[in-house]
Amino acid sequence: MLVQLISHTAEPEKTIAAAAKLCYSDAHIATLLDGLTPEKTAAFLQRLSDVGHASPIEHASFTFGIEGVSRTFLAQVTRHRIASFSVQSQRYVRLEDFRYVVPPEIAAIPAAKAQFLDAMNDDARRYLELVKSLEDAHTARLMAEGLDEKAARAKASKQANEDARFVLPNACETKMVLTMNCRSLINFFNLRCCERAQWEIRAVADEMLRLVLPLAPHIFAAAGPRCLTGPCPEGRMCCGRQAQVREKYAALKQEAQHRG
Repeated sequence: MLVQLISHTAEPEKTIAAAAKLCYSDAHIATLLDGLTPEKTAAFLQRLSDVGHASPIEHASFTFGIEGVSRTFLAQVTRHRIASFSVQSQRYVRLEDFRYVVPPEIAAIPAAKAQFLDAMNDDARRYLELVKSLEDAHTARLMAEGLDEKAARAKASKQANEDARFVLPNACETKMVLTMNCRSLINFFNLRCCERAQWEIRAVADEMLRLVLPLAPHIFAAAGPRCLTGPCPEGRMCCGRQAQVREKYAALKQEAQHRG
């Protein structure tokens, strides 16, 4: 798994503070950034937090590159609708080098791991066999319709990929570019840093939080699972590890302060 911060709003906290300043003062656009020292920026951000005014934090966004994650992860992360996703296409990219994610619980049990690897190897073989069968059949049909072999093969290749991908498993690796604004990120961290979140998306969320904290420490000061700032919202499904979770994220944020 690889999570990288590709780009972000320049001076994200200052940008957000400028938006807040406009809301609460007789400011003018031409001079909106004037006087926004780090201290005044922090004060504006604290005011937003105190009154629960969240819309200004939507003005800063972060873009991540993520790879080595499964299609299971993709199905979960795209449920976060206030975000932008660009995902490697299985229609246009043929998976000659079939890669997949092995869940840790499977990897920890030798017999289960062996069964899993056998299944992945079988899936890879069947996928490539199906691609070849489909491509050959489509090429023959398109040539019969009048296309030359090169053009027919190029068109048939895409058609083959489009249908052969249906045999690929949820474990199949994918990669993406993901952009979220700060408000969406905080919601993402609330839900996906939770111990009850699936292990893969929780690992990605933790790494994303590590990356953004040094750049916007005031905005993400309380970011993480909701049990950091109040009772666990999971009720009877609570993990029962609130103390350990709080220690984990306190250490993560302390590390981010040193990096910042």
